[in-house]
Amino acid sequence: MARMRRKSDLPQKLCLTCGLPFRWRKKWERDWDQVRYCSDRCRAGSKRKDGKGVPGGKAAPD
Repeated sequence: MARMRRKSDLPQKLCLTCGLPFRWRKKWERDWDQVRYCSDRCRAGSKRKDGKGVPGGKAAPD
């Protein structure tokens, strides 16, 4: 049987939209290298040019 890992032992990345750290999830196991956003909200907010979709989002330079 596999040993349990502590949450603090899991890999971590920074969200490109909000800048907050997020940890590895089982559902991202196959795609961890391509994961860039912590949530669907941040992913959707990244597509907005003004950045108003996400709190703390930064406006894109013109």
